[in-house]
Amino acid sequence: MFDSLLVANRGEIARRILRTAREMGIRTIAVHSDVDAGLPFVTEADEAVLLGGAAPAESYRNIERILQAARDTGAQAIHPGYGFLSENAAFARAVQDAGLIWVGPSADVIEKMGDKINARNLMEDAGVPVAAGTREPVADRDAAVREAERIGYPVMIKAAAGGGGMGMSVAEDAAQAAEQFDRIAAFAERMFGDGSVLLERFLPVARHVEVQILGLADGRVVALGERDCSVQRRNQKVAEETPSPAVSPELRARMLAAAVRAGEAVGYRNAGTVECLVDESAQDFVFLEMNTRLQVEHPITEAVTGLDLVEQQFHIAAGEDVTFDPDAVTVTGHALELRINAEDPKRFLPGPGVVREWVEPSGEGVRVDAGYGPDTTVTPSYDSLMAKLIVFGDDREQVLARAREAVAGFTVVGPKSNLPFFAELLDDAEFVSGHYDTGIVGRMRS
Repeated sequence: MFDSLLVANRGEIARRILRTAREMGIRTIAVHSDVDAGLPFVTEADEAVLLGGAAPAESYRNIERILQAARDTGAQAIHPGYGFLSENAAFARAVQDAGLIWVGPSADVIEKMGDKINARNLMEDAGVPVAAGTREPVADRDAAVREAERIGYPVMIKAAAGGGGMGMSVAEDAAQAAEQFDRIAAFAERMFGDGSVLLERFLPVARHVEVQILGLADGRVVALGERDCSVQRRNQKVAEETPSPAVSPELRARMLAAAVRAGEAVGYRNAGTVECLVDESAQDFVFLEMNTRLQVEHPITEAVTGLDLVEQQFHIAAGEDVTFDPDAVTVTGHALELRINAEDPKRFLPGPGVVREWVEPSGEGVRVDAGYGPDTTVTPSYDSLMAKLIVFGDDREQVLARAREAVAGFTVVGPKSNLPFFAELLDDAEFVSGHYDTGIVGRMRS
């Protein structure tokens, strides 16, 4: 096991990783931008290094400055968290080339799965179900229309290099296919430096369900249950729960087996997620993408398995055995995560500001992973996530009751917050029933 760790991230995920490292006796190093100097993750690390200005290119996306910080502090390992450079193969490779331990999957795997077309093809060849779609980048708008008509409308037009819900649009007919192809290709080139586009069949009524996997140091791949991430706004998740109310035991077994096959097909090591679209009525699924990192919603898997996933990441990265029996993973109870964002609860537009009051809820089954606190500032420079409210209980009914109480007891004054939205969601008849899909937020706002 390494004895020092640099966390190449910020906010709640940096703080969460640092906590486990401290508990394991590992010396911790935080890196930060100038506007983040007063946040808890900076002061809680054993050592902190200023990278540069607020712009991610000057700080959290600056590979050379992060590596220099590692050299200057004698860090032996780097954990990238999620977002920023976490799925950047060049960064993973640079970390390893510098003689440091990369806490994540290999650069080659990140590269393979970062391209959605390549990932689809690899999964299809491995026997993982995929939606009808294209196996090669679509050349131009005329080709997009031809492929859309072959696949059948509606189709999803996606940036091959996209992620985080960005670079996606649905086309219902030929005119929309042509128009959206041009828009997505231009967006992808601008945002990702790669204008490649793919098309696949769009499922109008679907659940977004993902499987947590761990690729172990000995080569085995283990599935740790599924998470339902269907509560989304603008294709981005805001609430997740496990187990999924939509997944039967038979479907769960098939999904977990497929996720293991997906990991084995690419020689996966460390934590990752196999994302799927589920047709609840048909009890069937198709592969969506693989996230080659720790997910925002990993705490609900920790709640129902009793595992510390960051601790397991450290052991795998160090070439050690995990601390649990991979052949005897048990899932107990139910868990829900709500992403507390600095945004208005109606239109979900960002609302940064100085935190004048911050009161976290507590009680049985309640956990808060926060990046902010009193007298800190939520800036417009980064994602609006302020904290994650995780609630655990014996069953879904108990969890919803505890979550209502926890949301009512969470106070954020200063920045806008989506807490009122969650109060609404937890009383929404569709959500409470468990029979909802990715369109639920739109219906709540219609």
